Amino acid sequence: MTDDLSLEHGGRLHRAALQWNRPAGQWLDLSTGISPWAFPLPPVPRAVWQRLPDPDDGLLPQAQRWLGAPDHSGCVLVPGTQSAIQCLPWLWRTQYGVARVGVPAVGYAEHARCWAAAGHQVQPLHPGQVDMALPTLDVLVWLNPNNPTGELTGDAVLRRWQASLAQRGGWLILDEAFVEAAPVASLGSLCGAPGFWVLRSLGKFHGLAGVRAGVVGGPAEACGQLAEQLGPWALSGPARFALNAAVRNSDWPIHQARRLATMARALDRVLQARGLAPQGECDLFRYCLTTAAGPLFEALARQGVLVRLLTSPSALRIGLPADDDGLLRLDRALAQAMR
Repeated sequence: MTDDLSLEHGGRLHRAALQWNRPAGQWLDLSTGISPWAFPLPPVPRAVWQRLPDPDDGLLPQAQRWLGAPDHSGCVLVPGTQSAIQCLPWLWRTQYGVARVGVPAVGYAEHARCWAAAGHQVQPLHPGQVDMALPTLDVLVWLNPNNPTGELTGDAVLRRWQASLAQRGGWLILDEAFVEAAPVASLGSLCGAPGFWVLRSLGKFHGLAGVRAGVVGGPAEACGQLAEQLGPWALSGPARFALNAAVRNSDWPIHQARRLATMARALDRVLQARGLAPQGECDLFRYCLTTAAGPLFEALARQGVLVRLLTSPSALRIGLPADDDGLLRLDRALAQAMR
């Protein structure tokens, strides 16, 4: 374990296997918000492996349409949105100097870490604090839905924040990593508006986190500067192939959303039956506040069930099992852990 569990990421299965002396293949890994069902990629042609990535393969306009972004907006293909999370603080600093940056008080910790690492002043904010803090901020980073809480922020609120920041030349950076698994529309159509950025990837809803493929939409000129920071061939040929196949498929997401919702409801029933109160409106995970998060995490891990432990506040984030057997195993492990 690291000293700060809030900076940990899910999916550290091999480390868990060593720590609890259980082979990796014997675990039920519910520690990530990644779909247990992956988009069915077609075979990657040999030429894709052998040639340099081709920026003229037609992927960029397809990705822009996937975002719902207008033609005049910028769009950058990235090797996972983590790369943009790391680059955007330096892009701001190069152009404008040190920023006052608002980030979710409970949320994906890489945003705060990367802005702080670039020398900016970072202010953690709860949703109800944003409006009061907004006049003092240069940049607001927000997650919709939030990870790990699954909380949603309404379209009108986000647009109001963007307009307020834009009046002063500020940025709103919206991380939509989980938006396809929540009852909320993407704000990709706002791309091209002054200072507005949106981040999307194949990792979560499409279950393809290992591909490391994502899309960033934003102001055209600033997107060009981000692309320069990333350099040529930032997205590998196989990743471009996977992204192209996924964003062109309009039928599969409908099926995926339905089965995620079905399993999320089943997970709710298990958690509620064991005395937990699942929260969140993202069907890829559930957030459970509990003062017993630490002991429960340990008790589940001893049984080969890995969930995500959060310490501030004390909570568990629990991803979806792939099938009824996994759901039953979680139920039995919770029953044992709570004795």
